[in-house]
Amino acid sequence: MKPELPEVSIVIPVFDEEGILHASIIDLHERLGPHGLRYEVLLAENGSSDGTVGVARDLAAKLPEVRWLSLGEPNYGAALRRGIEEARGTFVVCEEIDLGDVDFLVRALAILRSGERDLVIGSKLSRGARDERPPFRHAASVLYSGLLRRTLGFRGTDTHGLKAFRREALLPIVRECLVDKDVFASELVLRAERAGVPMVDIPVRVKEKRPPSVGLLRRVPGVLSRVARLWWALQR
Repeated sequence: MKPELPEVSIVIPVFDEEGILHASIIDLHERLGPHGLRYEVLLAENGSSDGTVGVARDLAAKLPEVRWLSLGEPNYGAALRRGIEEARGTFVVCEEIDLGDVDFLVRALAILRSGERDLVIGSKLSRGARDERPPFRHAASVLYSGLLRRTLGFRGTDTHGLKAFRREALLPIVRECLVDKDVFASELVLRAERAGVPMVDIPVRVKEKRPPSVGLLRRVPGVLSRVARLWWALQR
C-alpha cells in the first residue's frame, strides 16, 4: 500500500541556519500536532557553510514528516522554486525558518479549501498586520512594495514572506519565472496577479527569531538589478 500523500507541503528555504533549525522545526512540529494535518516539511537548503545540512539530515531521520534537499549555491529563489516543484501536497505553504507562523497556515488553508482563492499572501503591510521587526526593516519592505507598484503595476500589499497556494494552479506560473534569488517570490506573485489567479492578502504578525543572515544594505544593489530584470521579463 502506498503511503498517503500529504495535504500540505511546507517549503522552507534554509541558509546557514544551524543555530535555530532544529529548535524551529521541533517547535513547528509540536504546534502543528493539534490541528491533525497530513503535512510534510521540505527543507530547501541552499549553499550553507555551517552545519545546516547535518541538522536537516538528522531532522529527516527523526521526523517522518521532514524531507530535505540541498542546492550547491546560496540562492533563496532557486531553493524556493525547487521546493515547490518537489512538494507532494495539494497545497503549498512557503514559510520562513525564523517565523513558523502556524496561525497563518491554518487561516490560509481554510481559504484555499473553500475554493474561493488559489493564492493567499501573508502580508506584513496590510491593515491589521503587526510588523515587529526593527523599523528599518519595515521601512525597507514599504519602499520595496512601493517600487513594485510604481514600476510593475503591482496592486497588492506584499510579495515577500508567507504564501500559501493550490500547487496545481501555481506550478505552471512557477515554471514561467525567470528571476531568482530574493526577487523570485515577487515575480511569482506578479505573474499570478497578471494571470488572474484568484488571490487575497491577509494580515500577519512578523517577529523574527534572529537577524537576517544577509545584511539589508548588502542586498540592495542585487535586488535593484533583479527588479530591472523582472521589469524586462514581464514586458516580454
